[in-house]
Amino acid sequence: MPNHRHGLLVIDKPAGITSRAVVNRAMNWFPAGTRIGHTGTLDPLATGVLVLCVGNATRLAEFVQDMDKTYRAGLLFGARSNTNDAYGEIESVANATVPGIAQVQEAVAGFLGEIDQVPPDYSAARVSGRRAYKLARRGKEVKLPSRRVHIDEIKILNYAFPRLDLQIQCGKGTYIRSLVRDLGEQLGCGALVTELQRTRVGPFSAEAGLALEAEASLALSKLLPMAAAVCELPKITLDDADIGRLGKGQSIAILDLTRIANLQPGKSKVSVFDRDLHLMAVAFLDPEQNLLVPSKVFKV
Repeated sequence: MPNHRHGLLVIDKPAGITSRAVVNRAMNWFPAGTRIGHTGTLDPLATGVLVLCVGNATRLAEFVQDMDKTYRAGLLFGARSNTNDAYGEIESVANATVPGIAQVQEAVAGFLGEIDQVPPDYSAARVSGRRAYKLARRGKEVKLPSRRVHIDEIKILNYAFPRLDLQIQCGKGTYIRSLVRDLGEQLGCGALVTELQRTRVGPFSAEAGLALEAEASLALSKLLPMAAAVCELPKITLDDADIGRLGKGQSIAILDLTRIANLQPGKSKVSVFDRDLHLMAVAFLDPEQNLLVPSKVFKV
C-alpha cells in the first residue's frame, strides 16, 4: 500500500500558535491537495504533542482522540483570568488563601476518577452549534453544560505558593484549564495556567515530535503508518478473500475469536490487516454472532 501521503505525523507544537496554524504549516511538506487534520486542539499557550493525520489517515482521527493524554502544567495561585490561562485578562484575587501542601494534596485527590467538568468559556466546545470562544470574544454569555471526563493520575511535582507544577494523566475531552480553575476555586485562592505541555498522547511522545522548522524530506521520513492510529484496537489478520468481502460491505464470520489479538470485553472495534501487515479496515465485532461488520475500508 503506498504510504507516502498517508499516515500520522507527531508534531512538537511550540507555544504561541493555534493547532490550525500547525496544520497549515504542515501542508507545505506534502503535495498540493493532501488532506491533513489534527487529532485534538492544543491551546496557543500549550506546547507538546500534536498528532496530525495525513491523507487516508484522516479517517482514523477518532482513534487517536480516544487515547489517554499526559500533561505537565504550571499553575499560578492567587489570580484568575477569563480564559483560565496567562493569555487572558488576569486579575489578582484579593486576600487569597494560601493553602498548605496537605490542603493541596487533598484537593488534588478529589479530582481523580470520573468527574463532571465544565469546559472553559474560551474553548472549542459548542454552544447551540457555535464555538464557545467565538461567543465569548463577542462578549456573549456562554453557558456550557458539564461533561463527564476521567482523570487517572495527578502528581504534584513542585509547590511553593503561588506556584504549583502538576503532571496529569487523563482521558478524552479533559480540559486542563478547567481542572486548574476548579482546583483554585476549591482552595479559595483562584488559579490559572501559566505553562502547559502535552507530553504524551497514547504511545506518541513529545521527544519524538517533529519541529515545525523541519525540512519536508525529514517530515516525510517521520510519517508513521496508518496502523499507528489503531494500535490500541484488537487486531486480526485476514486473507485477501475476506478483505475483499469487507470491501464490498459484507460481514465476515469469525468462528474462533482467539484469532483476534488483544480482544477485551467491551471492545467492539477491530483493526483488520492483510498478510503483509497493511491496515485494510476497521470493523465492528458482533459478539453474539461472531461477525466482523465493516466500518472503514481503505483498500479492496
